[in-house]
Amino acid sequence: PVASMGVLQVAQRRPFPAAAGVGAAGVAALAVQGLWQPSRGISFGWWLLLIALGYGALVGWGALARARRELLASLRERARRAEAEQGRRVAEARMAERTRIAREMHDVLAHRLSLLATYAGALEYRPDAPPERLSQAAGVVRAGVHQALEELREVILLLRADDAGEDDRPQPVLADVPRLVAESRGAGGTVDLRDELPAGADLPPAAGRTAYRVVQEALTNARKHAAGRPVRVVLRGGPGDGLVIDVRNPLREDGGDPPPGSGTGLVGLTERVRLAGGTLDHQAAAGEFRLRAWLPWPA
Repeated sequence: PVASMGVLQVAQRRPFPAAAGVGAAGVAALAVQGLWQPSRGISFGWWLLLIALGYGALVGWGALARARRELLASLRERARRAEAEQGRRVAEARMAERTRIAREMHDVLAHRLSLLATYAGALEYRPDAPPERLSQAAGVVRAGVHQALEELREVILLLRADDAGEDDRPQPVLADVPRLVAESRGAGGTVDLRDELPAGADLPPAAGRTAYRVVQEALTNARKHAAGRPVRVVLRGGPGDGLVIDVRNPLREDGGDPPPGSGTGLVGLTERVRLAGGTLDHQAAAGEFRLRAWLPWPA
């Protein structure tokens, strides 16, 4: 009985080959013992067969118990890993959604609010302006606030839309860049737009919207960091070569402190361009800030 319990314990705790070896050793030991002490009432062969079957059953039973225990442990580990993976995916989805919301809010509001700040600054520094001009500027500010609220509403509706469906509201595309430039000029900015794109070439809507956001962010940065400085926007490229957006403006000579929140828009813009399959580089050198973006344009 002691030997049998030992074989069972080995089979439950060790791999099957080791347990089978121990069981075979036990059968061999009993066989030698049986040769010296013959059993009564049964032949040696039948006795040895029964011993072998008994030890085999013990080894199989122990191996089965070990396999079941390992299977349960494996299932528990898989469940733990699946739960951890699910938690990680949920956290990543939440972070991606927060990033998306922040990017959309910045793209829409930063441009509009920078325009309003420009108009408000003009009212502050020109209190002696004629009443009709002050009234006109106040009307522009009021209209800008109304438009900012409308754009904010559109962003909220867009974010509430089902991700599986396409939003049917018109979105800004590359063809709206001249209107964007006109708004900046209306706010007193000097913007030189050079459109070197082939006539009649259509950029895919998704890439066109990204291109619009690139120009929008570049003009917003110019108003924030280099107010009053001229800005040059160049659009070139074509189907098969991609779209290149090159925006340059001189830096401020005083080198003052950057406005609050500086740099966050470029981070979100870089992510947006990368998601569109393009690249974005920006640098300040030789008294000039340059932003260059490339977006794919299928042939």
